[in-house]
Amino acid sequence: MSTLLLVHAHPDDEAISTGGVMMKAKAEGHRVVLVTATLGEAGEIHNMDAESARPRLGEVRAEELRRATEILGVDRSEILGFRDSGMVGTAENQDPRSFHQAPLDEAAGRLAAILREERPDVVVTYDSDGTYGHPDHIKAHHVTNAALDLLQREGWAPSKLYYAAIPRSLMEAFMSQMPEEARSQNPDMRIIGTPDERVTTRVDVHDYVDRKRKAFSAHVSQNDPNSWFTTMADQIYELAFGTEYYALERGKPGSELPEADLFVGVAPN
Repeated sequence: MSTLLLVHAHPDDEAISTGGVMMKAKAEGHRVVLVTATLGEAGEIHNMDAESARPRLGEVRAEELRRATEILGVDRSEILGFRDSGMVGTAENQDPRSFHQAPLDEAAGRLAAILREERPDVVVTYDSDGTYGHPDHIKAHHVTNAALDLLQREGWAPSKLYYAAIPRSLMEAFMSQMPEEARSQNPDMRIIGTPDERVTTRVDVHDYVDRKRKAFSAHVSQNDPNSWFTTMADQIYELAFGTEYYALERGKPGSELPEADLFVGVAPN
């Protein structure tokens, strides 16, 4: 059995960007391990009374994450225990308990302990821009690489490290077709996308897209019922999220590019 380990910043990130490969890996007999850095305590709150939910939001989102991981087929889910950093310029971003403010060696040490136990064949996290610039996504990128560097000095490395990607050409096409109303709902969205030539892997996850959407829906407190994402028609959702893209950062491709699976070329354990 080979192992896929994913490092995400907040609950719901796992379903949106990597839910397909998680379910595909599980269906094909691989072990799936999810590491989440924070519990998203600084995020917006939907579908419940925000005033009463805010003090216990970490507990609420931990339970939502548990439900989502059941749908996604996660074998082990771990929380690194840092606080959500919020967006750049907010008070949460300066909180000494936040993931953003955590010393790199401390955060990398927590992740390295899980990596030592699991010895995953494939690791997935974010690129250096964190996909859309969120401080916690960027920190996850640096923490994952620092932890892998530490383990490499100890004599171990995964077969592959991937960054979740959105091809730049796809992002540009998507933004051009996004309704003006949706753009106004997301004024801070600044997803540039990964240069197409860096995208090494395209995974067809159409067979899992319905469950992927259900996993995202399990994060009730984060689902704005009026957002374009929530109200998107099923066929459009399948078109937008039925393929997941990745950039191979460490290790060698297992086939001619683009690879069709994260485990291609990885010898089974």
